Amino acid sequence: MKILVLGATGRVGSHFVSNALRSNHHVTALVRSPEKVQINDDNFVLHQGNALVKEDIHHAIQGVDLVVSSLSTDGTTTLSQSMGHIAEAMAQERIKRIITIGTAGILESRTDPGLLRFQSPESKRKSTRAAEEHLEMYNILKASELEWTIVCPTYLFDGESLGKYRVERDYLPDGGTSISVIDTAEFAYQQLMSDEYVQSRVGIAY
Repeated sequence: MKILVLGATGRVGSHFVSNALRSNHHVTALVRSPEKVQINDDNFVLHQGNALVKEDIHHAIQGVDLVVSSLSTDGTTTLSQSMGHIAEAMAQERIKRIITIGTAGILESRTDPGLLRFQSPESKRKSTRAAEEHLEMYNILKASELEWTIVCPTYLFDGESLGKYRVERDYLPDGGTSISVIDTAEFAYQQLMSDEYVQSRVGIAY
């Protein structure tokens, strides 16, 4: 399988790339800073570029089977702007499947029906800026004809994999408070071979 990974130098993205290469998938990464990538693998192709530049996306996406995005919000509109370019490029290249990393803030609230977690007291975060950006991304995907899955972790920490976690469509698993970066990347990787959560947000937590 040929995969374009955006956000390959990030916490989740870098683990996803490792998982994919271990299974002999072909990985293309679009990164702004190539010096951050120390990978020597015949199945790995590095493109220097910016996900905010439409031409860079169109160049990197040539010949791939699906797209994985673990781009962060950066406190800006990077997420929503780039997703617009990605969706457009995928439509032109007739690529259907995209897996993205979101946030638990855009899952449904258990305590306030009709609201998302970041809109309700269920979320403990004081700032909603990042969640609002993820919501923009979600809305772009919903309006598209893509086969999307948004993996929505709660608090992400850099600890070891526990290898055992809970997932739930549209909601954060009840009582879930954290999930490791490694296990989040592993679950996202599993979605390459699964259509169980197509057109779905998936909450993930221990």
